Amino acid sequence: MTKLRIDFVSDVVCPWCAVGLASLEQALRQLQGEVEAEIHFQPFELDPNMPAGGMDVAGNLKRKYGMSDAQLAENQARIRDRGAELGFSFDFNARSRTWNTFDAHRLLHWAAAEAPERQLPLKRALLVANFSEGRDISDHAVLAEVAAGVGLDAQRASAVLAGGEFADAVRDAEKFFQGLGISSVPAVIVERKHLISGGQPPEVFERALRELAAGAA
Repeated sequence: MTKLRIDFVSDVVCPWCAVGLASLEQALRQLQGEVEAEIHFQPFELDPNMPAGGMDVAGNLKRKYGMSDAQLAENQARIRDRGAELGFSFDFNARSRTWNTFDAHRLLHWAAAEAPERQLPLKRALLVANFSEGRDISDHAVLAEVAAGVGLDAQRASAVLAGGEFADAVRDAEKFFQGLGISSVPAVIVERKHLISGGQPPEVFERALRELAAGAA
């Protein structure tokens, strides 16, 4: 068994990050007995200037990437199909707005410090809340409820969110990974030096991690 540190740089409103995480986890299940992964979720904001109240998803994507209605529909269908293959449900009809994610990243940072084993379940739950349920993941009450749903203390989560804790730590982490050249996500960094970019298929993650584990053994 080889232990590998994996830094998963991502945003909770990034659909390919949801695909990438589901794909990585499927690869790790295939590698049970060979590779033991310690996953650390690192912050990246697709739109750090997202206003309070969020923005219309379709309008934002079409404006940001120059998509037509047809291109947007095609892109969403491709993402939905990839998610379904991996057991992740995208409901683009439930989700009409995209939200500022800074507080979600603060919550994830707190989870890593409070109960590291809860960070992965929290990340999964935030992705589900956003993409499958269309919930406002900038709302502190929603975030505290999601945290409680994975076994974290809702009152402590609410206090963290209300008080602005971990804001500097999240900004420092964002700057650090941007300084490494990370400009798109998901970015999967293995052992702090090997980069696997994008929402790769499970077999790509499996092959890369097996090769890296062999080199680290």
